[in-house]
Amino acid sequence: MTNPATKGRHRTEHERPEGPYEVVDSKSAGQKAIRDEQIRFVDFVGQIYDGAETLLGPAGHQREMRMILHLIGSHFDGQLVTGSSLAAASGLSYGTALRTIDDLDERGLLVRRERTASGRSHSLHPSAKLLARWRQFAYRGDALMRGTLRKEATPKPRRTAPPTVLPPPSVLDTKLSLGGGLRVLVHADPTFMAMLNLKRQFEMIMGTGIESRAHSIDRLRVELSANAKRAVSQYDIVAVDLPWFGEMAEEGRLLPLDALIAETGFDQSDIYPDALASSSWQGVQYGVPIMVSGEILVYRKDLLAAAGLEPPRTVEQTLVVARTLHDPKAGLAGISWNGGRGTPLGHTFLMIMSAFGQPIIDLRPTNDGFDAEHVAPANMRPMFQSDAARQTVEYLLDLLEVSPPGILQMNWYDRARSYATGSAAMAYSHSILAPIHETDQTSPAHLCTGYAPHPTGPKGRPIVPMGGYSLAIPANIAANRIGEVWRALQAFTTASATKLYLANGSLASPRTSVSRDPEVAALSPLISAIDEMAGKGYMRMWPRPPVPGIADLIAIAGEEIHDVLSGTKTMREALTTAQGRAEYLPQFRKNS
Repeated sequence: MTNPATKGRHRTEHERPEGPYEVVDSKSAGQKAIRDEQIRFVDFVGQIYDGAETLLGPAGHQREMRMILHLIGSHFDGQLVTGSSLAAASGLSYGTALRTIDDLDERGLLVRRERTASGRSHSLHPSAKLLARWRQFAYRGDALMRGTLRKEATPKPRRTAPPTVLPPPSVLDTKLSLGGGLRVLVHADPTFMAMLNLKRQFEMIMGTGIESRAHSIDRLRVELSANAKRAVSQYDIVAVDLPWFGEMAEEGRLLPLDALIAETGFDQSDIYPDALASSSWQGVQYGVPIMVSGEILVYRKDLLAAAGLEPPRTVEQTLVVARTLHDPKAGLAGISWNGGRGTPLGHTFLMIMSAFGQPIIDLRPTNDGFDAEHVAPANMRPMFQSDAARQTVEYLLDLLEVSPPGILQMNWYDRARSYATGSAAMAYSHSILAPIHETDQTSPAHLCTGYAPHPTGPKGRPIVPMGGYSLAIPANIAANRIGEVWRALQAFTTASATKLYLANGSLASPRTSVSRDPEVAALSPLISAIDEMAGKGYMRMWPRPPVPGIADLIAIAGEEIHDVLSGTKTMREALTTAQGRAEYLPQFRKNS
């Protein structure tokens, strides 16, 4: 009988059986494929059950699995679990369920937290021990799915996750006691948006409601200033841009944290050193970094490769690449950057000037850059009339010719969006906004982006100007809230919490342990690239030193240089005016 699957086909020499083990019957082959799928699933289930021993421990029973799944799922969803609801979810008889809950408690796998002041009612949560075991179980399960079910070529799954894999954050042992809940003021960026999107989970972790407000950078600074003038702070925790700490500390707006850190032993050992230094002033710590970003050069690897170009390392090479790729008729600009008047362009000026080898004030040179931690009065002299300042303006004038339309109105988001949509071949961009192209599969730059330090001027060295935010406590907070608010601030800034932000849309990590977590590193090549640049000593705070008056210098630069770029002032006029305006400020007047 003719096989329908081969009807109309003529067997060729190459299709003849080559030995006794070759199967020609398509039905037999199909049956073997089905059996292979079933065996793979059997292997998967068997190994999952083996892995469950790691989760439950030697004293555990499979009947506990539904309870654990309910506890873990509710923890991530921010859903309250009580003894009754956990018993109901277990599928066990009520008495057996209660005994099982007691057993989990005795083995340290759950946390009973009082819900009321009387202590008669409790909520149940997975303990840090159980969450760590769950991370191990999930890591192995994911590897099994990829290797067993999806037939991906992967190494044999480890029985446990590498020690560098961080577990999810656990709940506080006792819920926060804060009348009116926790009140937070943050910056509007992907990290803090991830935090806000995780609001229910953090409310579960802390045991209290959270009220949040997010502002753009200039509005955030205005609101911080207004809040400092109130008799009692309207916020418990505030986000502070790293360069603002000197000014905020000098004006007494923030609470010193050293005593709280010493008392609780809060672990900061893996925070990037310059980020921690930026959160201090005159040897006193005022904030804990929650997000660290680096301003870098991003470039389209595919476009450079097609044109036979290498990634630029100097400003001269950057101009060559930008001019080569600039094609307005095709809707492609050579490079995008912050050209908007005021703060956006001011930041561009300071950061590019650092790549020419000069900070905005006369900091003391060191072997690896400049000292922005120990700033003497003599170091506060503004440097608008330096050679590096002039070279920076000349470079910006050259960039104008290869920039997108509307460059002199462009801000941080605009330049990142311009690059992500394929309107620019390169961009000076903060890594904090990389999710715009890294997580959007429709972006022409998705998986086609290279990352590099700032291209250098003649006397510069590779530099990644550090940006980011730390969480701080306002100095005028009600005294009876300080202890509980400090507990909340710690919970927001742990390595496990930071990993959660990155898993939910952020790509900016302040801690090496988070950046080097294999699950985090797999989210984007940017994370490892920034960590590598930090390890080489490129990511530094001195391009925007956290000194009093730095925001005013940024504003002055952004206004005066904008006049040059728009053609209303000469470079000499603008830099002379900028120097005069800076010297008029009280922080810099006596030092010029």
